[in-house]
Amino acid sequence: MAERTAPQRALCGGRLAADAYRPRLGDLALDLAADSRIGVVVGLPGEFAQSYHLRTPGGGIDWRAKGDGTTLRPVSVPVTHATPGNGGARYDAPTGTAAFPITVHHADGGVSESSLVLTCDEVAGWGEQFASLLSQERSR
Repeated sequence: MAERTAPQRALCGGRLAADAYRPRLGDLALDLAADSRIGVVVGLPGEFAQSYHLRTPGGGIDWRAKGDGTTLRPVSVPVTHATPGNGGARYDAPTGTAAFPITVHHADGGVSESSLVLTCDEVAGWGEQFASLLSQERSR
């Protein structure tokens, strides 16, 4: 996974670009300057090169992208599903919402933790749906 840390920020017009994307070796990156092609990062800018070296996934065409990362964007891994996470729901009185921990599962096998945020009306609606499902299951 690429990082966006202070030491990796790129220079843009003489100032630091806070949102510069700095992929690491093996990351997938979308290159806006190359007709939005997606490539695997196979070389990084550094002592011997001033640009990123990308290759079409699975082999094929190679190309270079600006070394400051300004034309590169991360490629999202699709989400397959979400399951209940660890811990209980939290109610936020100022916003009138409840947050339920969930685990998000990605197509590459990775997982990330997040929250499902619902209003009180949404919680009530889902509660009714769950009650109906449970009632159907018990009557089988």
